[in-house]
Amino acid sequence: MTDAQVADEQFLVLVNDFLASGEIPDLFPDDEVENIINSVRNEVKGRGLVDSRETCWKFFIERVRRQLKVALCFSPVGSKLRVRSRRFPAIVSCTVIDWFQEWPREALESVSLRFLQETEAVEHSVKDSISKFMAYVHTSVNEMSRLYLSNERRYNYTTPKSFLEQIKLYQNLLLKKGKDLKAKMERLENGLEKLNSTSAQVDELKAKLAAQEVELKQKNDDADKLIQVVGVETEKVSREKAIADEEEQKVALITQEVERKQKDCEEDLAKAEPALAAAQAALNTLNKKNLTELRSFGSPPSAVSNVTAAVMVLMAPGGKIPKDRSWKAAKATMARVDSFLDSLIKFDKENIHENCLKALQPYLQDPKFKPEFVTTKSYAAAGLCSWVVNIVRFHEVYCDVEPKRQALSKANAELAAAQDKLASIKAKIARLNENLGKLTAKFEKATSDKLKCQQEAEATACTIALANRLVGGLASENVRWAEAVKNFKQQQSTLCGDVLLITAFISYLGYFTKKYRQDLLDGIWKPYLHQLKVPIPVTPSLDPLTMLTDDADVAAWQNEGLPADRMSTENATILTNCERWPLMVDPQLQGIKWIKTKYGEDLRVIRIGQKGYLDTMERALAAGELVLIENLEESVDPVLGPLLGRETIKKGRYIKMGDKECDFHPAFRLILHTKLANPHFQPELQAQCTLINFTVTRDGLEDQLLAAVVNMERPDLEELKSDLTKQQNGFKITLKMLEDNLLSRLSSASGNFLEDTALVENLEITKQTAAEIEEKVQESKVTEAKINEAREHYRPAATRASLLYFTMNDLHAIHPMYQFSLKAFSIVFQKAIERASPDESLAVRVLNLIDSITFSVFQYTTRGLFECDKLTYTAQVTFQILLMSKEINTVELDFLLRYPAQTRVTSPVEFLSNHSWGGIKALSSMEEFRNLDRDIEGSAKRWKKFVESECPEKEKFPQEWKNKSALQRLCIMRAIRPDRMTYAVRDFVEEKLGSKYVVGRSLDFATTFEESGPATPMFFILSPGVDPLKDVEKQGKKLGYTFNNRNFHNVSLGQGQEVVAEQALDLAAKEGHWVILQNIHLVAKWLSSLEKKLEQHSEGSHRDFRVFISAEPAPSPDSHIIPQGILENSIKITNEAPTGMHANLHKALDNFNQDTLEMCTRENEFKSILFALCYFHALVAERRKFGPQGWNRSYPFNTGDLTISVNVLYNYLEASSKVPYDDLRYLFGEIMYGGHITDDWDRRLCKTYLEEFIKPEMLEGELLLAPGFPLPGNMDYSGYHQYIDDALPPESPYLYGLHPNAEIGFLTQTSEKLFRIVLEMQPRDTSLGEGGVVTREEKVKALLEEMLEKLMDEFNIAELMAKVDERTPYVVVAFQECERMNILTSEIKRSLKELDLGLKGELTMTSDMENLQNALFLDTVPESWIKRAYPSTASLGPWFADLLTRIKELEAWTGDFSLPSTVWLAGFFNPQSFLTAIMQSTARKNEWPLDKMTLQCDVTKKNREDFASPPREGAYVHGLFMEGARWDAQTGIITDARLKELTPAMPVIFIKAIPADKQDIRSMYPCPVYKTRQRGPTYVWTFNLKTRENPSKWVLAGVALLLQI
Repeated sequence: MTDAQVADEQFLVLVNDFLASGEIPDLFPDDEVENIINSVRNEVKGRGLVDSRETCWKFFIERVRRQLKVALCFSPVGSKLRVRSRRFPAIVSCTVIDWFQEWPREALESVSLRFLQETEAVEHSVKDSISKFMAYVHTSVNEMSRLYLSNERRYNYTTPKSFLEQIKLYQNLLLKKGKDLKAKMERLENGLEKLNSTSAQVDELKAKLAAQEVELKQKNDDADKLIQVVGVETEKVSREKAIADEEEQKVALITQEVERKQKDCEEDLAKAEPALAAAQAALNTLNKKNLTELRSFGSPPSAVSNVTAAVMVLMAPGGKIPKDRSWKAAKATMARVDSFLDSLIKFDKENIHENCLKALQPYLQDPKFKPEFVTTKSYAAAGLCSWVVNIVRFHEVYCDVEPKRQALSKANAELAAAQDKLASIKAKIARLNENLGKLTAKFEKATSDKLKCQQEAEATACTIALANRLVGGLASENVRWAEAVKNFKQQQSTLCGDVLLITAFISYLGYFTKKYRQDLLDGIWKPYLHQLKVPIPVTPSLDPLTMLTDDADVAAWQNEGLPADRMSTENATILTNCERWPLMVDPQLQGIKWIKTKYGEDLRVIRIGQKGYLDTMERALAAGELVLIENLEESVDPVLGPLLGRETIKKGRYIKMGDKECDFHPAFRLILHTKLANPHFQPELQAQCTLINFTVTRDGLEDQLLAAVVNMERPDLEELKSDLTKQQNGFKITLKMLEDNLLSRLSSASGNFLEDTALVENLEITKQTAAEIEEKVQESKVTEAKINEAREHYRPAATRASLLYFTMNDLHAIHPMYQFSLKAFSIVFQKAIERASPDESLAVRVLNLIDSITFSVFQYTTRGLFECDKLTYTAQVTFQILLMSKEINTVELDFLLRYPAQTRVTSPVEFLSNHSWGGIKALSSMEEFRNLDRDIEGSAKRWKKFVESECPEKEKFPQEWKNKSALQRLCIMRAIRPDRMTYAVRDFVEEKLGSKYVVGRSLDFATTFEESGPATPMFFILSPGVDPLKDVEKQGKKLGYTFNNRNFHNVSLGQGQEVVAEQALDLAAKEGHWVILQNIHLVAKWLSSLEKKLEQHSEGSHRDFRVFISAEPAPSPDSHIIPQGILENSIKITNEAPTGMHANLHKALDNFNQDTLEMCTRENEFKSILFALCYFHALVAERRKFGPQGWNRSYPFNTGDLTISVNVLYNYLEASSKVPYDDLRYLFGEIMYGGHITDDWDRRLCKTYLEEFIKPEMLEGELLLAPGFPLPGNMDYSGYHQYIDDALPPESPYLYGLHPNAEIGFLTQTSEKLFRIVLEMQPRDTSLGEGGVVTREEKVKALLEEMLEKLMDEFNIAELMAKVDERTPYVVVAFQECERMNILTSEIKRSLKELDLGLKGELTMTSDMENLQNALFLDTVPESWIKRAYPSTASLGPWFADLLTRIKELEAWTGDFSLPSTVWLAGFFNPQSFLTAIMQSTARKNEWPLDKMTLQCDVTKKNREDFASPPREGAYVHGLFMEGARWDAQTGIITDARLKELTPAMPVIFIKAIPADKQDIRSMYPCPVYKTRQRGPTYVWTFNLKTRENPSKWVLAGVALLLQI
């Protein structure tokens, strides 16, 4: 279990129980307890034990204790572990502590060496040196971190994990940089090789070109000869072609004729075609069967026999017509049916003999010779009839066609002959063409050869030209690349050393500021590298940035919004190169702005604790996205522990988040961000992350502010500058790309790349572009120089603003409430520029700007400061401004702030103390102040007059010292009158910056309100007695925001009000209402939610939405709880009562106006009393600053007391004819103001003031409110303000009725505090002193032993009682004092002895022991002693010496119990008891009633040594001091104190008891007696002291007697 897992201290209650007993009560529910008992029961029996519930449970617990291993891993940083081990003792007493000490140098060296053995990239000889350097880096950072903490209050830790991370980063970077370097070299060498080979190729190419040219000439000749041959052949072909064309025309005509004739024949034949078809059809009707049937006719009808006869005629062979055509003959013809049918089919129808046709005619003409008719007789005969008819018809047509056919065949024969002729001509042409084709092919080949040869020659010429262009064009690259290769080779040799330095740079320097980075890198690490036995090769003036990044990257970052200063560039470099997750400390939010612009949409932004943030994280882990966790607090959710430590599981593929195993993508990246200005992250977190300090630097901010001021003053110039910067950044990026492009093209070009014209041309274009850009860069440099020259005029304004921001930003060191954001500052800065008076002259305008910026920032800052810190801030601003302009000497300023006075010197002049003289001596040793000490001694009278004047800062210095510079005069004043330094510093500021910086009038609320907005709440830092929200209500009423309008929400925070407040905020943000959140310091746990809520509503809410917040400041920085985010974005307003009578009186009068003055009918009385009341109000409020001498206790007088008193005054004056002075005084003094007062002496003071101010004389114009300040007469409202400015004397205690000494004490303290704080705010550069420092324990032990040795034994009361015969009142007092002393000394001894044992380790340290140890170390009286002791304001040393003196006094008194000659009244625990004893003994002696007695004190003129015995009655007392006045022993009365004599000692006082009625109270001042200067609760008695002056003077002067000073 680690620290991180203890989210709540309550967890440790269980751990403590478990460690102590092995058991956590009620961990298991009852049923599980039963299961456990039952499951071990058999084993318990087996051991021979009784198996009762108790035994079984005990057995189980024993086993748990034996087997369960608990490992606690707690960090020893801070007090957490110490407090825990005290509250949960088992953490220490029930564990074995293994304290992991810081690794010694040897361990660091051996570990790093062990890892380096595996690193092959490092030469074996330097491995030892590298391990030594790594160890040295780690230890030097530890030392620097201690210095960083003491100077800058920043915690930077290193752990062994950081060291291991350094080794790992070294190995990885070495590998990566080695590869990069190799790749770069290869590319360059490749490029160079290509260039060199190109040069070599040029000569070869020239020779080749010459040969190609000869060949080309030959080829040209051959081609020309061929052209002639081809010409002749072509001529032949043309002639033949003409003949062929003629023949072809003839053939075409013949063909045409043939085609016509053919067409004619075919048409006629077509006509015969139906007859033939009919004949054929007729034949088809005949067959063997029906012919046989026909033959079978005996004697057929005539129609039939005619048919057969006609057939025989038609078929008569050779035209020989048979004679016999009878049926019989016909039958004989048809005897063989088959052959008959066959002869019919094969009948030669085209060639029918003429005779046959003639013989047929008679048949054909016979009407009955028709197939239709014959059918009736015989089917077969009808067929034959049809055949005969159709055949004859066919033949007739055919005979017509025949001549045509013959003509056609003749024409065809002609055509054939013509075609033959044409064919032979074409064959001849083909032969000729073939021959020509061969010649043409030959010619074409020759021509192509010639062209090819020509192209080759041209290509070679082109290649030569290209090569020349390439070699020429890249000549500069050739040189540069060769140089670069040389450099890279050099780098290769120093790579192990260079990477070592940059590893240290990335690993350790991120959280340091600029100065510390430089000191470590240049002042510590580099020198160490050179003094090693085996030096590590390293580049002499290595800048880590050049190794890690280049101009193009930096330019891109700046375009993305990264500030342009060196520190920011270093930060960005570390962020992009570190392997641990970067953690940005970024209070001004400049880093996060850059990150968000840089990564844009790819960035997942989350906050710890926001809804669903773990789901977003899980998704990003799996997808390998970039996650930004913003606004981190000092402690991180333990769930993220494994992720921050990159504790992957399952071979690096998963990571645990809570109980879940999440996919872990190797590309996942995490950036952490906090806006805390000075976070204290635990060492384990710092080891897991690389802390990077993005806090804005002074020069970085100066440049930003310069841009802002120029942008407003000369927007044209700034726009030009901005464009130019972007353009130049763009050029850098383009140049880098072009160079890379050029190299990669050259490297990747393969084979004979010179023939690749596109490549070479691209290279040329690239080169040309680069040259153009280079030219533009040069041009823009000139332009930039001009712009910068113009901008530089405004630099003083930016420098001043930057200085003011850092001075303002340092204020949180004074009080944690003083938090300011850069964003808010920028707005003030811009408004100041707008407000500055214009001027024609630029120089005057810049001065106006500086003045406006300084005063605006001053006003903005001071309205949020407590009065006590305003002068501190003003002084710091003044000193810083003067230091920057070199107007003051740092040595003199250092003297002023530190006051390193010489010790053990004795002042030769009575008006200067030894301490003052020590300062004068220290000053005199400086050149500018030589002989100051002699001058003061020589002119003691003049110097005494100067030193003892009331306001020496207003006087001129004696002699030539008046001519010294203002700071030098301040230094002298610091020595001689430290109490006047606050006034002197104020005058110094006024002289250097102007009077407006020291006037205490507060800003009007309405003006301040104008600066607020939805994103800028107003934050009231509450002070007692002031209600700032009245102003808000008043302003709200003016603008229409009231409770009645339901647009004004007032939430007073406390239990359960958080929800109400959130609802009010949500509604108001939407609707544009006002919300007041009062006393937010009461809801500490809700404040982070409020911060988020305000941030959420700062964007996108209604423009009229306003938030007003009030909270009390924390009593100590440790208990401060208001989140930084709320404070820095708010307009902070402190509404303290102002300081000084002048400001207070103005403020009191500011509560009224002209209408108030005119409202009463009795104007004169009303105005007079009202002004007196205002003075009274200012006086009672401001008197607080004098501490107990002003008021015994602090009261919250407020403006309400004044306004209600004025109302009462008005009512009383209106109601009565006479002015009721007594009534008014009573009402004001006892009720309105007196209502606050709880101390009777304070009540007396209040009453006395009113008696002095409000009395009838005030209307007669004789009343002085203070020396030199009469009550004014009747004036108007502004007249009274003017009167205050004109007539009120400068601030001094006289205004309050006090003596100037009254302010010496508090003014000296204020001055000391002022200089201490200003000194703390100076930039520190002290180095750590070595040795000679006593440890805390050693100092405490020595002191403890000394005290135990000096403490005497306790008083033996029993023994003392035995000595006494009679127990007189004095003896009783002595016994009481001894008892009290015993109680105190026994507690001192007990606690010291206990602490002694604790320091020896024999007892466990408790919180009481620790508190005692702290008190002894810090020289304060421990709490447990104070409880049993008497009131005292002394520190431990003087207190203990005083205690020993008291014991001695008591011992002397209890020796014989006789009353000492003079009693040391201050030596009693209870002085009242002794004074009462005086009355008791007198009462007993004279038998007077005790309650009717009083003490009378007569101040003698003697000192303690002058008395040898006590008086007969009463007692002499010594050891009293008077504060506020002094006792004049000569005249025996109170008189004014001497200047700088604060508490003069009183002579011995004779105190005796007298009856109360015998007391003389005329011309007496009832003077209170107090034990210490704290007064109030330490009141002892009242002594009546003689006075000639009115006792009221001493009341107002706060005169009292003190027993201790």
